[in-house]
Amino acid sequence: MLTIENAHYKISDYKVFTIESLTISPGQSIAFVGRNGSGKSILAKALAGEQKLLSGQVINQFDSVAYISFEQLQKLIEEEWQRNNTDMLSDDENDTGLTTQQIIQENKKDEILCQKLAEQFGISHLLNRRFKYLSTGETRKTLICRMLMLNPQLLILDEPFDGLDILSRENLAEKLAQLAKQGISMVLVLNRFNEIPTFIENIGLLVDCQLLKFGPKATILNDEIVKQLADLENLPNMPLPDADEPPIQLADQLVRVNLNNVYIQYDGKFIINGLTWQVKAHENWQIVGPNGAGKSTLLSLITGDHPQGYCNDLTLFGRKRGSGETIWDIKRHIGYVSSSLHLDYRVSTSVKAVLISGYFDSIGVYQAASDRQAKLADEWLHLLGLKDHADKPFQSLSWGQQRLILIARALVKHPTLLILDEPLQGLDHLNRELVKCWIDRLINEGHTQLLFVSHHVEDAPKCITHRLTFVPNFDHSYQYNFEVLN
Repeated sequence: MLTIENAHYKISDYKVFTIESLTISPGQSIAFVGRNGSGKSILAKALAGEQKLLSGQVINQFDSVAYISFEQLQKLIEEEWQRNNTDMLSDDENDTGLTTQQIIQENKKDEILCQKLAEQFGISHLLNRRFKYLSTGETRKTLICRMLMLNPQLLILDEPFDGLDILSRENLAEKLAQLAKQGISMVLVLNRFNEIPTFIENIGLLVDCQLLKFGPKATILNDEIVKQLADLENLPNMPLPDADEPPIQLADQLVRVNLNNVYIQYDGKFIINGLTWQVKAHENWQIVGPNGAGKSTLLSLITGDHPQGYCNDLTLFGRKRGSGETIWDIKRHIGYVSSSLHLDYRVSTSVKAVLISGYFDSIGVYQAASDRQAKLADEWLHLLGLKDHADKPFQSLSWGQQRLILIARALVKHPTLLILDEPLQGLDHLNRELVKCWIDRLINEGHTQLLFVSHHVEDAPKCITHRLTFVPNFDHSYQYNFEVLN
């Protein structure tokens, strides 16, 4: 078993994480929940032996401990891109990135077990693809398979369901239940109370970097404090800060996005296959589909970041792609959040500077901000409850707090088109509801339109009017279904 007594773990020079007493017994299944910044990821690292212990006692009798987190996934993806150190390969340069099956077997070679795990998680058809080209959900499944290759006695999963579509979440929950039945001790760190699997026996509640409550699932879920977090419905009516200058207004008759028979392919495989689609004035679209369907690729076309946009019939905000417009002509209309942006935002800068960079559509700030922009950034920080963190390094925030800052960065200029790719990933219940309120208020009170990608149906804001669905074929290609919702 694993026992912790009177433990204090270092978070920073001025902050510690405290566990008075915790025991994880063989075969036990536990979920830890809490708001962003409550210390959930610190706890996961502590249980995995990766967090510095300042005082107290830890006795770990498990022979094998496996730990999976956002940060591990980020590091693995970075390493794969650095193998070539470029997003574009010349004609005589080989792509040296590892395949999915090489990633799974990097720490333990076993072809039979690799195939078995890939089948269980539905990624057999991806084994020969380069890992760095997989979608967020596909990389998550790959990392889980990689850890299960080691046959761990204690499995620690930090937000395992984020980034997975509905079927994949159900599949993963079933797989984890099977592992629990096999006697593997399991710890899940979760933001969503409704994602606590049925096989979980005990729940711990984290508040302000302390393990506040711990006990049987039924007892904890009936606690009044936990009910307030899990069943929160009404939020205070907090107005959004203004834009730094009047938002750009386009004529109603101007089509915002126009794609005509668009094709995107990698290694001879079509990711986008003949898509024709328009986003007109006052339309707010939800984009849904399985992991790897091409949703994020579609968004990268619209943001102007995908190189194959130049060889397709694509018109953005009235300007045909490749007609002499710059990337900044496109981005001035757009506010954008995605998992890839979160991974890319690695520059050493302050929390406030990240917010201000939203006015310039840059990663980092390379020009002087106006007094008004600085004042509005302070208002956003106050709204987020992070004003005291303004001058702290962005990377010092928890993953969920970082995501909140990046969402606010996308909103600061009240953009013509707000593009949100799994924006609520890593957020707790309160902050998810808060962000959805902000999105609806921005859409309803201004001139902003929304493109929203999420695998969680309940995450969609109320303002959604249309839905684009990627429908899989038997050959792993996709058809496109368009719906008018209201």
